[in-house]
Amino acid sequence: MSVDAKAGAVEKSDLISVFIDGTEVQVPKGTLAIRAAEMIGINIPRFCDHPLLDPVGACRQCMVEVPDMGNGRGMPKPQASCTLEVAPNMQITTQVSSPVAEKAQKGMLEFLLINHPLDCPICDKGGECPLQNQAMSHGYAESRYDGVKRTFPKPVSVSAQILLDRERCVLCARCTRFSEQISGDPFIALVERGALQQVGSYEDDPYDSYFSGNVVQICPVGALTSADYRFQARPFDLVSTSVTCEVCASGCQLRSDHRHYQVKRRLAGHAMEVNEEWNCDRGRFAFYSGRGDDRLRGPLVREGGALRPASWPEAIDAAVAGLKAAGRDVGVLTGGRLTLENAYGYAKFARSVLGTNNVDFRARAHSVEEGDFLAHAVAGKRLGDGVTYDDLQNASQVICVSFEPEEESPIVFLRLRKAVRKNKTKVVTVAPYLSNGAAKLGALLVGTVPGTEAEVVAKLEADADTIILVGERAAGALGTLTSAANLAARTGARLAWVPRRAGDRGAVEAGCLPNLLPGGRPVSDATARVDMQAAWGVAKLPAQPGLDTGAMLHAATTGDLAALVVAGVQPTDLPDAVLAREAFEKVGFLLSLETRISEVTERADVVLPVDLIEDQAGTFLNWEHREGRVNRVNRQTPSPMTDLRVLAMLADALGSDLGIRTAKSAKAELDGVGVWEGRRSGAPSEDIPMAPRGEGLLLASWRQLIDGSAGNDGAPALLATAKPVVARVSPATASGLGLTEGDTVTVASAGGSAELTLFVEDSMVDGVVWVPGNRGGEGLGELRVTAGEYVTVTGGAA
Repeated sequence: MSVDAKAGAVEKSDLISVFIDGTEVQVPKGTLAIRAAEMIGINIPRFCDHPLLDPVGACRQCMVEVPDMGNGRGMPKPQASCTLEVAPNMQITTQVSSPVAEKAQKGMLEFLLINHPLDCPICDKGGECPLQNQAMSHGYAESRYDGVKRTFPKPVSVSAQILLDRERCVLCARCTRFSEQISGDPFIALVERGALQQVGSYEDDPYDSYFSGNVVQICPVGALTSADYRFQARPFDLVSTSVTCEVCASGCQLRSDHRHYQVKRRLAGHAMEVNEEWNCDRGRFAFYSGRGDDRLRGPLVREGGALRPASWPEAIDAAVAGLKAAGRDVGVLTGGRLTLENAYGYAKFARSVLGTNNVDFRARAHSVEEGDFLAHAVAGKRLGDGVTYDDLQNASQVICVSFEPEEESPIVFLRLRKAVRKNKTKVVTVAPYLSNGAAKLGALLVGTVPGTEAEVVAKLEADADTIILVGERAAGALGTLTSAANLAARTGARLAWVPRRAGDRGAVEAGCLPNLLPGGRPVSDATARVDMQAAWGVAKLPAQPGLDTGAMLHAATTGDLAALVVAGVQPTDLPDAVLAREAFEKVGFLLSLETRISEVTERADVVLPVDLIEDQAGTFLNWEHREGRVNRVNRQTPSPMTDLRVLAMLADALGSDLGIRTAKSAKAELDGVGVWEGRRSGAPSEDIPMAPRGEGLLLASWRQLIDGSAGNDGAPALLATAKPVVARVSPATASGLGLTEGDTVTVASAGGSAELTLFVEDSMVDGVVWVPGNRGGEGLGELRVTAGEYVTVTGGAA
């Protein structure tokens, strides 16, 4: 029986009547008794039951009595309501009206507490523990057990991030079922028998998962704890705030808990339409960045070749002097960390104050083709205009092009895995090898040599029930976005663009692109410019598309661009880190707005510190174009110094009025501007390029979720769970080079080299080497090479 999610209704013919504690309730066929009871407000105690996990009946806590199965006959013993499917006219009595059910439930609690330690005052779960709560509400007031409780050495490190206290475990199997059913990482299991049964792991194969923090959250006792949060706070000491994750474009809803104005932990929120009740480990644990000694506490101004502390008025005056000297020869690099409101502030500041379209959020490989694709297929859309999570879950086929869901958008991965398990969705991945995440989806690999993605995509088959997910890396392979758009147009398949960073989708909508104004308005369209001139109250906006990120950096090195405004973009994020450093050093004036000291800080003329995301409010748009509220967690400062507020101060000093100073006013103005309803930009039309030719091996790469990115700083337990940094080649390629797995190899280009351990990947296409996009803080930009170009691989040191 299926429920129509949109209508929220079930056909009457599919409903059956059951009686719970004498109350009739109509439910769909196949409903579990515990769910039917919930519908009329009866709470049956449980531990193993979870609505997103398959029923197992492990804890036996949810016992009910069934005096009539609907056929006039009753069940002789109490039944577990979490595995009992209701039948027409079934009679069920719970602890509310049945002494038998009440006795069974109390007896189960008594058994669970026989060996459970009474360490609630020091247990991380104390104060929010279902066992604690249900022992009080459904258990006996006094214990009859006076023996010696079972003990184990503690804690056991299931992984660097997850610690296990075995004596607290009630064997509910929530953690093992999550690992097997949801994330696909079955590295923990129930071992031994009887009184010795416990959660165990393989000694040579530790629990390795990007989603391990979820097992801590769903554990109904304090058996599984986080190495980061262990003994940090009591639940009743914490102040909770609902937020949207700032890491990737999935748009997860989280609960951020803080004490003494310091975030202590983050938990997955309840948002069934997005992340359900899950999130990835990076979103859960990587919130320490910016709190270290390198946190910028005040403005800095360069004087005599060195940076020195300055007051805000002095720093603003210095920044204004530099920007005035540059005139309109200014470039604005916004990056992907910004909320929708802050991104809109930069787009408006660049055009209405600085008078330039040189603004771009893409701190990665990009192309003119991508700009055309974003203008045509992404910008100016509303939620519902394109693909949603529910669509993914119900699609017959999903094609991933230059996109690794587990690494680049983990909740998309979980939804795809659910679609594969529940609906037999077929997943196709266009990639050089079958990644771990793709393997867990049972994906069909279309082995693709880097640089030939456009040709491969053009030959794929699809239909109206197919969804094409295109990642941001497609911009680095010319023709790929054009082929994907053509495939969708030719077959009726639906197309969705999934960027990697949380602020990217909002930056497109805010107009942080050289060819787009807010709401998807083309810069080259006179009507669109007039529309924005009226909204912003300016006489004229620049008519020609501006320079993209790469062009701005080149122009800065040649003197064609006199100033750069940089908002948290790092050289290691960019395709050519060496060029970026050269641009930052040679440009006439460099203004940096960032949270912590970086390579940009070291080269900047003026540095203006801005608040961390936890200190401000705003909005993130996820890949669906769904709005996620960012609420202010830390409230010790009366007025947050956001990017938007700093830009307003700069505009005032430059003699202009930005018109917006707060996230609320910026969001209201952007909503008032609305999306462009005029003629959209044409579809991209890049020709399919010739297959790359050269000597050596073609480079393939993408960033891993947990890597050397600055956003992961300060979380050693999280970083300890990162995947090994290796170079992957096929068996034939390794043999041809005279190399074996485990060898230290040097991957070199004309711009640099890196030493990595060799891993022989059976599914890898020949003639290709894969390396991670960020290796301990060093990206591909250090090699001055991008995916699809040739590198050499040799054994030993260079």
